[in-house]
Order: sequence, then C-alpha cells, then structure tokens
Amino acid sequence: MSQPVTQHDVDQVAAALPGWLPSQRWFGGKDREVTSVRALDWTVVEDGDPALVHLVVEVGQDDRTEPYQLLLGRRSDGLPDVPATAAIGVEDGPVWYEASGDADLTGVLLDHVAAGDVVGDLRFEPEPGAELVTGLRAHPITSEQSNTSLVYGGQYILKLFRRLTPGTNKDLVLHRALREVGSSHVAEPLGAISGTLGDDEVTFAMLQRFLPDAADGWVMATTSVRDYMADDAGLPPGDLGGDFAGEAYRLGRAVADVHADLARALGTETAAGDDLARTVEAMERRLDRVAAAVPALREHTDGIRDAFHAVVDVELRLPLQPVHGDLHLGQVLRTVSGWLVLDFEGEPAASLAERSALRSPLRDVAGMLRSFDYAAHQLLVGQPHDDARRERADAWAVHNRTAFCDGYAKAAGHDPRDEAVLLRGLELDKAVYEVGYEHANRPDWTDVPLGSIARILTEEA
Repeated sequence: MSQPVTQHDVDQVAAALPGWLPSQRWFGGKDREVTSVRALDWTVVEDGDPALVHLVVEVGQDDRTEPYQLLLGRRSDGLPDVPATAAIGVEDGPVWYEASGDADLTGVLLDHVAAGDVVGDLRFEPEPGAELVTGLRAHPITSEQSNTSLVYGGQYILKLFRRLTPGTNKDLVLHRALREVGSSHVAEPLGAISGTLGDDEVTFAMLQRFLPDAADGWVMATTSVRDYMADDAGLPPGDLGGDFAGEAYRLGRAVADVHADLARALGTETAAGDDLARTVEAMERRLDRVAAAVPALREHTDGIRDAFHAVVDVELRLPLQPVHGDLHLGQVLRTVSGWLVLDFEGEPAASLAERSALRSPLRDVAGMLRSFDYAAHQLLVGQPHDDARRERADAWAVHNRTAFCDGYAKAAGHDPRDEAVLLRGLELDKAVYEVGYEHANRPDWTDVPLGSIARILTEEA
C-alpha cells in the first residue's frame, strides 16, 4: 500500500528546490541566486502510487520573494518517461519530479474541471455552458517560457500560471471579456483552476479551446526570414516567394480589432495630466536597473533617456485602456479564419499593478514592432558580423513593420506612426526590457535588442 503524502515529504521537496528551480525554463528568477524556498500550501490531487501533488512555494532571492506553483509527481518505481531535468533531488524514498510531462497523472486535471470538483483548497470550474470531453491524455508544449501548457487530445489546452499573482489572472479576465463581446481573435475560455494565496483569491490555471491546425506566428515569420536570407539574387523582401507582409498586414488589423474589442468590453479612460510623467519615471527606473546589470547598455543610456524625456511633452491622442502588455509574434496564431491573440498576462517581470494598469494601445504596437526586429535578426545570433546580412535583415524588418502598421491603421482608423515620439519611446523601453531578459536567460541574444537600440537612436522620431 502506498504511503500518504506528508508535510515531511513536502519539506524535503522544498529543501531540494533552490538548486533545481534555475534549470527550469519557466522560472523567472534566473537573474539572482535562489536563497530560500518555503512551502506555502499543498494539495494531494491524486493519491496513491503514483501520486499527484499541487504545491505552492515562496521563492526567496535576497530581498525578493515570489510565489510559484509546481505540479509534482511521486513514484516508488522510478522516474517515468519525462525529461531527466524533471527529477527533483530528494535523496530518500520515492522519486519526486515535475509532473507536467506525466500523461498518466495530468489527465485528472481536465476531468476535475469538467466535473466542477473541489479538491482540498483547489477549485476546478468549467466556464458557463462549457461541455468538456473527459478521459483525454495530455502532453506539454515545450516552447513556452514563463508558464506551462498541457494539450489534451488536440481539443483543449490548460495553461498553468507558474508565477502567481493575487486576484483573478489578467489573462482569464481579458479572455472572458473578449468572449462576451464576441471577439473573433481569441480562443474560447472553457474553465479555470483557482484557490487562495494567503488572504487573496488566485488563478492557478486556465483551460481554453485548442486549435491543432493553427500556425505559430513566430515560426511563420522566421521561416520567411530564412527564405529571404537564403536568396542569392538579392531580391527585395516583397519580390521573393514566402513574403510575410500580407500576413503582417492582416495581423495589424487583428491587433487593432482586439484593442477595439477590449475598449468596448472594459471601457477606456482619458489620461490624467501626470500619466506620461509617471510612465517615463517607470521607464527610467527600468533603464537604470538594466544598465546596472548590463555594461554594454550604458553607452546608449543618455540617448535612451533623451527619448524618454521627449515623451513627457506628447499630447496623447488615444485614451488609455486594457492592453495585451507583452505582444509579440510568439503570442499569436494563424488559423484558417484569421489571427488569434494569446497570453494576455503582460510582461513576466512586471508587477501586478503594472500588468493591471490601463495603457496606451501603442504599447502593444511597439511590442510587435520589436518582434519583427527579433525575427529578422535571429539568424545572426552567434554568427560573425556581416554588414550585408545585417542590411538584409533590416530590410525584412522594415518591410513587415510597415505592413503591420498599415493594417493596424486601416482597421483602427488612426496610424500609430503619427505618434512617432511616443512609439519610439515605447519601443526603446521594450528593447531595454529585452536586454535585461536576454542577459539573464540567453546572453548570446543580447546583441539583438542592443543592435535595435543603436538603430532606433539614429533614426528621427
């Protein structure tokens, strides 16, 4: 007979996590050493051997503490068919491991949502009217960075929010709002897993319709870049097969539609007199923080700061509203009927207040423009400097950035390029964020946003 999971077991797992967490792709604290891990709450979702345990821990890193959730498996017969990095180094007793890749255990999560079960402190809730097929096996999507998603039978996708925030997760809030106004650019929300974190409600996971035939926006764009960069004839981007500009134009229209739907569903506000000043203060704080960690950024800080200060005197033409907050090509899917927008959580490193704040929709436009630069230059990462290839990458980016803005302007009725000073400042702020992220997670990629910053600072706003 299998032994029940005890507090001692959970404490042993927590003691092993400081050395294990930094190896997990979804862990957002790779910029600092993990100094402590404390179990806050745990629930046995499936008892027996194997067992499935939901664990919430508080991760300490010097003066910063953040809550994360883990889905743990426990087996007496050794590690199942999951990556070796899933194993958590608990020395005595059964094997403990990260269980998102264990199809024998994760199927129960969907079944609980379909039934509307309450298991310990966890509430499994289907959305009103959702009819779910049960008994499906799950497999994880391996390309995600800050969360973990499980696909059930090619029908549903369950996203586990790894770093937890108090309240109903913004991603779920905005998906529900967009569903209510009939937006055609989001996947239908079907359910959620929720509970408490201290005195606050918290969303642990969101279930949505999965679209197996959808194409990833990043993959589509980078495929176009590879075709273009491999062209020996030196044709301009629009003259080569595999041109992405038509899709970039349609994507611009879709993003404008989503902004209009969000404004209709949740309302807008006129910016207060000091909103831009407070925005610039936040941008400068980020600049100072990243420049302190990344010496290569420091040669650009004066120019970036000047571009930020220019924003203060801008007259905002658009009201503030809910926005995506972290929009890029990896957050969109192309279906047979059009583009879908995913993952409305906001920047992984942003505070809850920053994610929840109403913003200019130009922040999302700036994020997507940055993503076209990333797609264009990703083939140059780790390669010797080549001016000719860099110029071709720049040409692809300009071609598709232009198409995206053309599409956005057509659908929105206003052209984001007409607010060049604000758009420039927001692009630079996003690039500074990218420098910090790449320095902490993918140092070889740091030259991509640094190169973009150098280019933006030489352009006229």
